[in-house]
Amino acid sequence: MKLATVKQLFIHPVKGLTPQVCQHLCLSAGHGIKGDRAFALMFLDSDNHNLPEIVPWMSKKRFAVQNDWPGLAALDCHFDQETEFLSVGRQGVELVRENTSLSEGRHRLSDFFTDYLTSLEPNKGARHPQKTPLQLVGNGKTSRYPDREPVHISIISQATMDDLGEKTGQVLDVRRFRPNIVVTGIEPWSEFDWLGKQFYLGDAQITVTAKIGRCMNIEVDPEIGDRDIPLLSVLKEKYGHSYTGVLATVNSDGVVAVGNLLQVLND
Repeated sequence: MKLATVKQLFIHPVKGLTPQVCQHLCLSAGHGIKGDRAFALMFLDSDNHNLPEIVPWMSKKRFAVQNDWPGLAALDCHFDQETEFLSVGRQGVELVRENTSLSEGRHRLSDFFTDYLTSLEPNKGARHPQKTPLQLVGNGKTSRYPDREPVHISIISQATMDDLGEKTGQVLDVRRFRPNIVVTGIEPWSEFDWLGKQFYLGDAQITVTAKIGRCMNIEVDPEIGDRDIPLLSVLKEKYGHSYTGVLATVNSDGVVAVGNLLQVLND
């Protein structure tokens, strides 16, 4: 197999919000990527007041996410794993920055997200369209709130995004696809050929398990939080499916950095 090269790396500190650019990622078997989807914004309904700081994994219908509330995409999040500060901004302006290890900091972050949600409108068909209060859950270290169990990481090729962009007549921002890893050096859509194969990713080992079925997230401009390109329709009309990128599970611990290779194990 032709080697792929890691071009970009991302974590998403808060489930359903924007990615944070990284130069390297720590992969852990059974956990995925440290710091990715480590926090989530849980709706406080009548049956779940007085939540602990960390809740177990559960369906994303219990959380405020971009798929239901596209305006969340306009928020930029950055989590510092050393200091445990989470900062949230918009278009280069910091709106809130708090220490997530302190209860008062978590309360202020929860209040900020609750207030912000009141300014948004949900998508038609949103699973939780009510504007109830939100609580920030997770600890930024051991907690993980991905969409699926078991925990996974996501990979997409730049060539695939470029090919899809040509069909729309626009350059597509990679953040629409919410990947952890962007690779170059392979043909468009050839990542689908990786299903079931094991790879070295940096010095970690992974297994590619599935194509990523897409939702309305990819139609949202990550700068302003508005739906602006009907990418789901383009995928179905031009390619006959609604997939981009692949999911993988982590088999062994390791570190991957920008510029590292992705290559088949025992190729």
